[in-house]
Amino acid sequence: MIRAGALVFFAGAVATLVTVAPLFLGTTPFPTFMFGLSMLMGVGFLLAGAGVLRSAAAGRRQARAGR
Repeated sequence: MIRAGALVFFAGAVATLVTVAPLFLGTTPFPTFMFGLSMLMGVGFLLAGAGVLRSAAAGRRQARAGR
C-alpha cells in the first residue's frame, strides 16, 4: 500500500510539473483535466499514509501477540 501510494504520488508530481511548465515557458496551457491529474499527489500521499498507519497497527498487534 505504501509503494502504491508512492507511485501515485510521483505520477501526480510529474503531472503537476507538466501542468505548470507552460506557465513558465509562456506557451499555451494544458487542458483542464491535467489540473485534475495533479490531484494524484494528494491521493498518493493519503494512500501511503494509510499504508504506514496500517503497518504500524499490524506491528503493534504482532508485538502484543508475542508477549
